[in-house]
Amino acid sequence: MPTYEYYCEQCGVFDVFQNMSDPPLTSCPTCSLEVRRLISGGTGVIFKGSGFFNTDRRKEAKTQSKAETSKETPQKEAV
Repeated sequence: MPTYEYYCEQCGVFDVFQNMSDPPLTSCPTCSLEVRRLISGGTGVIFKGSGFFNTDRRKEAKTQSKAETSKETPQKEAV
């Protein structure tokens, strides 16, 4: 369930757990004044479990990039 941040003039910033299908709040649950929903960045990607390392890459990408660079570099002609 996502966490949404709201701002109230009297109470300040507060968090509310809501379903994505729920309508946004229009009044503060504490003081009943009008609130606005804040835009937040959310969370980043979280990798759980073993085996996620900085050096994990596909092997083909490394060999493919070497082949592409050798084709792009101009060869010197023998005189």
